[in-house]
Amino acid sequence: MPEREPVRLQIAFEGGQIVPALVEADAADALARALADGAAVFDLETEDGLYTVALAKVVFVRRASRETRIGFGANA
Repeated sequence: MPEREPVRLQIAFEGGQIVPALVEADAADALARALADGAAVFDLETEDGLYTVALAKVVFVRRASRETRIGFGANA
């Protein structure tokens, strides 16, 4: 089975703070399940380390599977 690409998340909290994170696809899936199940907290393993997320304070999670590129460039 081929490796899945890392997933770029933006987790928005009450009060407006947004925390970006690069995670494995399985971790992003587990976070979505924890939010749906109404769990209190979730330990999210990111490339920067472990985040313990208070899920009741999460307003939304944006998920992107590939890096967004803005600007001009030539494709070879």
